[in-house]
Amino acid sequence: MSATVKGPDGQPRCSWCGDVPEFIPYHDTEWGFPVTDDRRLFEKICLEGFQSGLSWRTILNKRETFREVFHDFDFHRIAKFTERDVKRLLGNAGIIRHRGKIEASINNAKRAIELIEETGSLAAYFWSFEPDAPSEPQTLTTSPESIALSKDLKKRGWKFVGPTTAFAFIQAMGLINDHVPNCVVREKVAKARAALKSPANA
Repeated sequence: MSATVKGPDGQPRCSWCGDVPEFIPYHDTEWGFPVTDDRRLFEKICLEGFQSGLSWRTILNKRETFREVFHDFDFHRIAKFTERDVKRLLGNAGIIRHRGKIEASINNAKRAIELIEETGSLAAYFWSFEPDAPSEPQTLTTSPESIALSKDLKKRGWKFVGPTTAFAFIQAMGLINDHVPNCVVREKVAKARAALKSPANA
């Protein structure tokens, strides 16, 4: 498989976005750009958990409904969800109706609040797992950092946060620049990362 594919504008992009039209705007404007907003970080870790065993295309197509029913991933509100909310979500065909994953998101909202009390922000915590020496782009599905992040989150009571899920989170949230070298977006991500003051060092 080629490392890149040509997009509608003729520019090379990471090959994974070639066959799915809705992947291109996600790839060009979101994937790999550094995120330091706690709510967006929480959203992503939840959606990566919902993706477990499924394709990201499925999640991306349902993301707006997820945002609606989970109050834009306001973890303070989600932490207060009850069994009535679980049943409400299980009845919504616009999301992934998996009780375990829904309950995990509620549990993780509570754990997120605890984590912020300890570390100051989710950003400070997650960015402390930024790799010192990133691997060759798109050659791994886990890394020492994702394994460590998964282990630490599980120790703290988080659920649906395995090493592969944690690595996909690290990729998407810009803790590494995993765009392939000749991808048109790689340099944009590199500039955004260079301009960032890591929350872990704040």
